[in-house]
Amino acid sequence: MFAVLLCASILPAARTLDVYVIDTEGGKAMLVVSPSGQSMLVDAGFPGFNDRDAIRIERAAMAAGVSKFDFLVVTHYDMDHVNNVPATVARVPAATFIDHGDAVVQDPVTTKAVAAYLEAASKAKRLVVKPGDKIPIEGLDVLVVTSAGNAIKSPVKGGGVPNPYCSRTPLKSPDKEENSQSVGLLYTFGKFRMLDLGDLTWNKELELMCPNNPIGAVDLFMVSHHGYDASNSPALIHALHPKVTIMNNGARKMGSPAVLKTVQASPGLRAAYQLHWSENAPNDNPPDEYIANLRPMPDGKPDGQWIKVSVDPDGSFIVTNGRTESAIAYK
Repeated sequence: MFAVLLCASILPAARTLDVYVIDTEGGKAMLVVSPSGQSMLVDAGFPGFNDRDAIRIERAAMAAGVSKFDFLVVTHYDMDHVNNVPATVARVPAATFIDHGDAVVQDPVTTKAVAAYLEAASKAKRLVVKPGDKIPIEGLDVLVVTSAGNAIKSPVKGGGVPNPYCSRTPLKSPDKEENSQSVGLLYTFGKFRMLDLGDLTWNKELELMCPNNPIGAVDLFMVSHHGYDASNSPALIHALHPKVTIMNNGARKMGSPAVLKTVQASPGLRAAYQLHWSENAPNDNPPDEYIANLRPMPDGKPDGQWIKVSVDPDGSFIVTNGRTESAIAYK
């Protein structure tokens, strides 16, 4: 017995999958560090504000031991996702840039933002992805499920069954903006699965999820579009049966009552986390222990606290609230 214990004690600890959901005050920035040590930043938050979001991303990278992003994914070309890329890579460089291709809107603001992004990407490698592609990050399976307005046609393992929520979810007005083009990613690490669709909008969700659910169930769902009710249909969220959700809302941006109610009503949900207490839905926020940034801050800590997820190879995971530093394990 002693020999067995001794051998076990000198074995290297299994590396976790670590995800930092960074507070960009209602923008999006998520750092993923695979068990291999490779890293991927998904979106870069807002520009300006004295480099606020670039500094917060750099701080998360330092906490994760990351000095260079192996991949930087831009889900789409809205300001709170792409405009801060140049300032971010000036602090933490990226080796490969990933996006959905050409912008579908041609207004001057978007055109200028895309040009600045492409200038930054020209100094490295760039990949334009389509549904069914995989991002080659070592130690982690990352499947592109949506991109450039299209969705995967074949179900993944565990998916493909009829979606009963489709018939109860009506269409909305078509979205011809950049949100509809979002790069959506399905992450698989052992038994753990996480879905993040960027700002994908309602009708595009239905194109992905109906009449059959190609994804199946997930452990963690990153609530789409900062908790906006132009996204987050029951046909998406309820069919996914997430154990845990995380919403990258701002205090006054998105976090709508309808979405908070849809999330909380999802079958099998164990916890709904938010980056901010939503002033738009004062009666529907989860308990404070699941919120990373409160206003007013009762403990004196400033905004900018992240939510961190650490996943073990057996699929169990721990969610840590950066404000309270409390960690809750989900088996």
